Amino acid sequence: MTATQLRTPIAARTVDAVKRYGDDATAVNALDGVTIDIPEARFTAIMGPSGSGKSTLLHCLAGLDTLTSGHASVGGIDLGTLDDRALTRLRRERIGFVFQSFNLVPTLTALENITLPARLAGTRPDPAWLDVVIATVGLGDRLDHRPSELSGGQQQRVAVARALATRPAVIFADEPTGNLDSRSGGAVLDFLRRAVTELGQTIVMVTHDPNAAGYADAATFLADGRVIDTIAQPTTQLVLERMKTLGA
Repeated sequence: MTATQLRTPIAARTVDAVKRYGDDATAVNALDGVTIDIPEARFTAIMGPSGSGKSTLLHCLAGLDTLTSGHASVGGIDLGTLDDRALTRLRRERIGFVFQSFNLVPTLTALENITLPARLAGTRPDPAWLDVVIATVGLGDRLDHRPSELSGGQQQRVAVARALATRPAVIFADEPTGNLDSRSGGAVLDFLRRAVTELGQTIVMVTHDPNAAGYADAATFLADGRVIDTIAQPTTQLVLERMKTLGA
């Protein structure tokens, strides 16, 4: 760990995280003692072969799943100490999500989808911040369109804007370009990169795509539920070479 990393505040972390499925002889550790720090205002990619535990790690960090043992925290709050109501509140107020399947409400316009989390929380997004988000993802002329009137790339940009709109402590993105062609996927990754560089957002992205990981500030690799490597300032080629050694 570099001196710069030591000085960077931590947005989320796990310590000795274990997630076990099954009992006794059939038990499988999807996470096997994972300790990882997610620095603020950085773009972190989580990578690894199928079954390596990367999506499980994301879900446990985001409070969508619980650990068998160990700790996961967001903004210094240990998720394991929260009851269901407090955990729901934390996810609503401190966490943003971007999923592979977009998860937009088909009857709402793009703008209504973007502001939906705030409305559900009984608040309103800061107008100035909302304008910045919409400008960053380039949706100013599509706000009155419903999802069926948007391309896949545009729908995912709406999903990114929705995640950004409440200015969460951290955004978790699970294969956000998995359903997109290379051009649309590249545009979404550009927007995620700009959200970190220009807006100071913290993003954690699970991906199997070396090109996607090349947009991140660091790529952490998992295998068999364990962290085995981290590459700072990854490039597509560096990630591809590392993944080949994992059989990914």
